[in-house]
Amino acid sequence: MKLSDFDYHLPKELIAKYPVEPRDSCRLMVLNREKKSIEHRVFRDIVDYLQEGDLLVLNDTKVIPARLIGKKEKTGANIEVFLLKPVEDNIWEALIKNVRRLKPKDKIVVAQDFFVEFLERQEDKVIVKLHSKDIKEDLEKYGHIPLPPYIERPDEEKDKQLYQTVFAKKEGSVASPTAGLHFTEELLKKVKDKGVNITYITLHVGLGTFKPVKEEDITKHKMHEEFYSIPKESLDLIEKTKESGKSVIAVGTTVVRTLESFVLTGKTEGFTDIFIYPPFEFKIVDKLITNFHLPKSTLLMLVSAFASKDFILKAYNEAVKQKYRFFSYGDAMFII
Repeated sequence: MKLSDFDYHLPKELIAKYPVEPRDSCRLMVLNREKKSIEHRVFRDIVDYLQEGDLLVLNDTKVIPARLIGKKEKTGANIEVFLLKPVEDNIWEALIKNVRRLKPKDKIVVAQDFFVEFLERQEDKVIVKLHSKDIKEDLEKYGHIPLPPYIERPDEEKDKQLYQTVFAKKEGSVASPTAGLHFTEELLKKVKDKGVNITYITLHVGLGTFKPVKEEDITKHKMHEEFYSIPKESLDLIEKTKESGKSVIAVGTTVVRTLESFVLTGKTEGFTDIFIYPPFEFKIVDKLITNFHLPKSTLLMLVSAFASKDFILKAYNEAVKQKYRFFSYGDAMFII
């Protein structure tokens, strides 16, 4: 498979800068893999496609305000620190643009009692130390929600709520599991009332999910590791659902990667760098709720493995024609 096989034309105006409100009023494209059919619905109609005894698996990760904007202590130059993940107490992996201007022990002042100390470079990332009386409190106060760059606008106060799923619990992501953004509390209640089971896994979304594929031979691409965890009760529900012949429905590519990582490793917790592209045999996931993904992205490759590349690209071209809204704040797709 070549990288160019996963390209498509997307007019820039179809990239969503804000989500529709309420969340469940976005558009929903339903792809039937067996019939090769495409339907156009509204997201809240998803209940019509769920059966009693089915299992909806959601990612309960929570996005942290990972972007810190400060000034270099010595020169006053503006510097942005993008936190990736904690390594140990107060020590984080991060990204810093123009990192060559920094020397070890340089300080980036975010607020009066909150600064970032640059420690060292490590290949494409850096190691920093956060100095604060209460890091969690200061991140909430001074940190910015890390909106993807293609949204092309500064984050706003309301993004702290809009870029978070209503079921987010476990802090650790630097990007939202966006397929889950379409669910409201009311819609989840309707799903339960229909007799559909709901369970949760955790995968902390890292920048690796969005790292561009640069090799034309996609098999040479290497994913960044991301932490995942699957509770025992979730595994028990998955097993029960599979045995009953009902469907395990993944809400988002992060859930797919978590569940299929478990199949490959047998581990319910750990780090995964699984890269799913055609052909791939899915062992757990029967149906998939997802957003519309970037051209040439690993996420587009994953959905192409799930529904066949030709069918997915046909659906994407139809979405462009019908003026669907794309990417994180955009519309949704349900592959059945």
